[in-house]
Amino acid sequence: MNLTASSRLAMENDLRRAVSRGELRVHFQPIVESNSGKVVAHEALVRWQHPERGLIGPAEFIQIAEDTGLILKIGEWMLKEACRWATFIGVERGLPVSVNLSARQFNDPRLVSIVSKALKSSGLPAHLLELEITESTAMQHTETTMSTLKKLKELGISIAIDDFGTGYSSFSYLKLFPVNTLKIDRSFISEIATNGDHRAIVAAIIALAQVLGLKVVAEGVETEGQRQFLRGFGCEHVQGYLTGKPVDADTAAKDFL
Repeated sequence: MNLTASSRLAMENDLRRAVSRGELRVHFQPIVESNSGKVVAHEALVRWQHPERGLIGPAEFIQIAEDTGLILKIGEWMLKEACRWATFIGVERGLPVSVNLSARQFNDPRLVSIVSKALKSSGLPAHLLELEITESTAMQHTETTMSTLKKLKELGISIAIDDFGTGYSSFSYLKLFPVNTLKIDRSFISEIATNGDHRAIVAAIIALAQVLGLKVVAEGVETEGQRQFLRGFGCEHVQGYLTGKPVDADTAAKDFL
């Protein structure tokens, strides 16, 4: 227990220094059409370029950032960088960029103002920004969620429900929420070829999205077989290592410049 506490404290201290020293990076992963493979959007993902440990994924530090409140500063920086990058590759291409919001960010009373400023400073049209919140975050305080989502929608941006299928959504609220996209959690996709229950859940989510007039994106697609299953179910957009790994901003921009 002492070792664990000591390790966490060291990580927290390193993370605080990382934020102030500019060690964080934004990587971008393409979202593509399942049929054509055409890139239709990108998701912005945070990475930490640690001076000793190298590139660190978010699974190792995001929870610490959330617990300590550092996520607010990191999230604001991420939003600005993602908007700036999406503008840099050319708004005329019409490629949206999506940015994840943690529960703490979503409940920050400054959120709408922060998003508005990021759009204004970057020059990115609002319709090219999509904010992702998890299903569990959306369902925590439904009335507050509704109010915040409406304010964000008034800016002209899109809203996605991330990790869909892992929480406890009330379909009545899902219909009322001003949402544009459902993202199917990778845990269902990983066993779609071998697990009949997962196939049924994925098919149901896709059908639900179609009935509600929502776009659906399958996350964590790593094999051609998974993509074929999803195409057969009517899933139009996929995201995962099969169609493109997350890469740094400069590498991601090369295809468009």
